[in-house]
Amino acid sequence: MNKTNYLSELLSTWEETYKKGQLTLWIFLSLKDGKKYVDEIKCFIEEQSNQTMTCESQSLYRTLRKFQHLGVVDFETGEGNKGPERKYYFLTEIGHRLLENFIERNISLFFNKHIKNLITKED
Repeated sequence: MNKTNYLSELLSTWEETYKKGQLTLWIFLSLKDGKKYVDEIKCFIEEQSNQTMTCESQSLYRTLRKFQHLGVVDFETGEGNKGPERKYYFLTEIGHRLLENFIERNISLFFNKHIKNLITKED
C-alpha cells in the first residue's frame, strides 16, 4: 500500500471514530438553534457539518428518546406540513446548561490562541 492510500485509510478510520462521539453535540447544537422535528435535525447536522456527518432518522429517534428520558430534551406536538402532527424537539433548561458546560470544558479550548495556531499552522 502506498503512503497516500495508507494516509487516506488512517484518516477514514479516525474520522469514523470521531463522528460516533460527535452526534450528541450536533443534535444539541441543532436544538439550540430552535425547535425541530427529526428531519430538520438531520438536515441541520448534514448541512452545518458540510456533509461530513450523516445520521439515520431511526438513530435520531432512539437518541432523542434517550435524551428525553434523561430530562435534557423534550418535545411538543405541532402541525406537520401534511398529514399527522409532528414532534418538535427542544432542549430543556438542564439540556441548555449541559451544552453550555460541555462547550466550556471541551470546545472553547480550541479557541485558545496557542491551540488555534497549532490547528491553523502549516508545516
